[in-house]
Amino acid sequence: MKKLEIYEPAMCCSTGVCGVDVDPVLVQFVADLQWLTEQGVSVSRYNLSQEPQAFATNTDVVKEMEAGMDRLPIVVVDGQIASTGVYLSRAQLAQKLGITPEQTQSKPHIKIEDGCCKPSGGCC
Repeated sequence: MKKLEIYEPAMCCSTGVCGVDVDPVLVQFVADLQWLTEQGVSVSRYNLSQEPQAFATNTDVVKEMEAGMDRLPIVVVDGQIASTGVYLSRAQLAQKLGITPEQTQSKPHIKIEDGCCKPSGGCC
């Protein structure tokens, strides 16, 4: 089983899809990660504000962060850094994971709801 890890900058919630100004890139990224899970990929996301220990225990991630916080997000495939500083598209993720192109054709339609945080909830 392929393993994908994403080390992300500090966000108000674990997905980054919350608050009043939702980044459409993150919305699509969440859908793409769900799709990868359905393809049998083990996906783990680490948010700097919620899981700093995950960052501290990965020496490669620490080295990247020492070069600058703009290196986040850091995408790691099977223990090797695959990209830094950008959220990869579904096609890019599939390529890094060795998933065939025909498997990447279907994209779900996404409806943005309230998200995981509400401005009145105190987390954003």
